[in-house]
Amino acid sequence: VQLQASGGGLVQAGGSLRLSCAASGRTSSRFVTGWFRQAPGKERQFVAAIKLNGGHTYYADSVKGRFTISGDNAKNTAYLQMNGLNPEDTAVYFCAASERIITSSMYNANAYNYWGQGTLVTVSS
Repeated sequence: VQLQASGGGLVQAGGSLRLSCAASGRTSSRFVTGWFRQAPGKERQFVAAIKLNGGHTYYADSVKGRFTISGDNAKNTAYLQMNGLNPEDTAVYFCAASERIITSSMYNANAYNYWGQGTLVTVSS
């Protein structure tokens, strides 16, 4: 499975961006797709995840109400709509996927088998 993340860029505080994560190869409707981010000098941090089979979504507290994760099974693509961006959201954003992740592990980067290359989001104040 190959993941290709895109959609990052420079935006002013309060602005919006939509990230995309396109999957190719041996994809599955059982996949869980997650977004993580890593700011300079900080550990990789969970942002959001979606179970493609059923559409259940999960969010970090820091992005609830501002970010929305969604998936399009026909296009093998997951999206992260980010609204109300602030400078603290500046980071490289990575998409990840795996099959059969239990809910309690969804927030853990080590539970994901496949990773995209990352896309940089910069929010200016």
